[in-house]
Amino acid sequence: MRKFTLDDLAAIIAARAGAKAESSYTKSLLDGGTSRAAKKMGEEAVEVVIAALQDSREALVSESADLLYHLLVLLQSRGITLDEILSELERRTSRSGHEEKASRKS
Repeated sequence: MRKFTLDDLAAIIAARAGAKAESSYTKSLLDGGTSRAAKKMGEEAVEVVIAALQDSREALVSESADLLYHLLVLLQSRGITLDEILSELERRTSRSGHEEKASRKS
């Protein structure tokens, strides 16, 4: 059986962008614009931090799933693809993390 991937999730989000907001939470987020999507992603990021500091593996897994979903919704709202993010990560990982971080300061 094939594993579910972030590409699968991104495709679902893209498909739901064409749905009606009444029947799709994703569409209602997108209809709220980038500001709404960004605020929701920020809320989820805080919830991940809180879950990480607690002693619940299940909470961290659940909140991390929410964060990834909301990040992909935010990217969809700006027309940025998951492939663009993965290409950037690939570029960054072609050298050490210290070198890559130092290069961003210039």
